[in-house]
Amino acid sequence: MKIHTLLLGPMLNCTYIVEKDGQAVLIDPSWEMDEIYNFLDKNSLKPVAVFFTHAHQDHMTNADELLRKYNLKGYLEEKDEPFCDLHKELLELYKAPKIFKIAGMNIEVLLTPGHTRGSVCIRIGNTLFTGDTLFINSVGRTDLPGANPENLIKSLIMLSALPRETEIYTGHSYGRESGYKSTIAQELASNPYLKMAKNNPKVLEDML
Repeated sequence: MKIHTLLLGPMLNCTYIVEKDGQAVLIDPSWEMDEIYNFLDKNSLKPVAVFFTHAHQDHMTNADELLRKYNLKGYLEEKDEPFCDLHKELLELYKAPKIFKIAGMNIEVLLTPGHTRGSVCIRIGNTLFTGDTLFINSVGRTDLPGANPENLIKSLIMLSALPRETEIYTGHSYGRESGYKSTIAQELASNPYLKMAKNNPKVLEDML
C-alpha cells in the first residue's frame, strides 16, 4: 500500500490517494480535479472507491465531476447527508462504525463526531485519515452547524487510545509542508487538545 498526498485548494486541503495493485481509493478529493486526474493517469491507477471524512464543501468541491467521470459513488456517513451539497444519487450512505473490504484492503471507518455529526476517521492498516477531527497540534472547529464540543472530546479520547505508532494523515496541511502527517504518540506529546481530552476534558470543553 502506498499513500499519495495532493495539497489542493486555497485551504491546503489534503486529497489522499491510497494505492494498491494498480487500484486507488480516494479520500476527500476536492478542488483541482485535473490535478487528481493527471496523477491517476501518470501512475496508471484505477480509482475504485471514494470516501469523504465529512460533508463540508471544502472537502468535496468539484467531486461530483470526479464521481461521474469514473462512475463511482462517494461513501459518506449518513448523519452528514443533510449538510452535503452533492446530489444524493452520487452518494453511498452508511452508518459508522463500519468495515469495508475494497481493493484488497480492510477500510475501517470510525465514527468521530464533533466537527460535524457524521465526521469519521478512516483506518487502513496502521494509518488513520483524520479529516478535520484531529490536526497537527490542533483539532477541528466546533462553532459550525452540526458541531459539538462534548462529542469532539469523546472522539479525541477514543483516538488517544489507538496504538501510539498509528500514523495520522489530516484533512488540511496547516503551518508547514509536513503539516498533514504525524503519529498518535507525537500528538499525545505535543497536541494540547489531545492531551487535555484525555486528562482535563472539562477544561477543554470550555475552550472549544
